[in-house]
Amino acid sequence: MYNREYTSERITELKPNEIFVFGSNLAGAHGGGAARLAYNRFGAIWGQGVGLQGQSYAIPTMQGGVETIKPYVDEFIEFARQHPEYKFFVTQIGCGIAGFRVEEIAPLFADAIEVENVILPQTFVETLK
Repeated sequence: MYNREYTSERITELKPNEIFVFGSNLAGAHGGGAARLAYNRFGAIWGQGVGLQGQSYAIPTMQGGVETIKPYVDEFIEFARQHPEYKFFVTQIGCGIAGFRVEEIAPLFADAIEVENVILPQTFVETLK
């Protein structure tokens, strides 16, 4: 089970090997919430709505229901497995501007529980227990 730290509620800086994982939109218009923070501080690229960019990783959450988010979360988890040199801090993606509840999004990250370099929000982990 999950036996490591949790993603902080407020991330303001990252070490060189750390990645800020945030909810985005497919157009990569990082105008609000964690997406704006990723753009302003962690190298998110305007116009890129998916994947690694600078010290951030975008997971689209604004294109429909939870079922449309799952493939992007699965892709992220596989990416994290392939890149153990990075530590990924997952924010509560989809639970802000996108309007989803933790109970809807957390199950998408069930496979991340066993991926040591993926750090999840405490709310996600508690929901998954």
